[in-house]
Amino acid sequence: SKHVIKNIPWTTAKNFTVEKGQQQIEELISTWDIHESWLHHSEFLEEEELKDSKRYHYRACWGLPTCRKPIPRATASVYFVIVISKLKPDTAPVEVFYRLESSRLIRRPEQCEFREKWLQDIIENKILCAERL
Repeated sequence: SKHVIKNIPWTTAKNFTVEKGQQQIEELISTWDIHESWLHHSEFLEEEELKDSKRYHYRACWGLPTCRKPIPRATASVYFVIVISKLKPDTAPVEVFYRLESSRLIRRPEQCEFREKWLQDIIENKILCAERL
């Protein structure tokens, strides 16, 4: 059986607000198969005006706090962009992209399943780097 990639119904351009965008990113994150020990917070970063679109930038910052180390040694960020096209009708859904802080690869939630291993790799690499210094 083919694996189903979980996605959410995204709001339309005309119903979009910065707060709604953040809520929907949280909704998307809640569909990801990530162990409950991972904690994150998300935030709106900026609005970017382009010729044929408006882009809204957000970040979700992830960590693995434990009882012995409540402040994680390193964190991993996932950057989201919500794009509102000026060329499409305002009844069209917004487009959503994300990328990991260590990568230039841009992913679409409907095309690519998020993997917890990506967060682990970023954090392991940061800790290794810090230990070398």
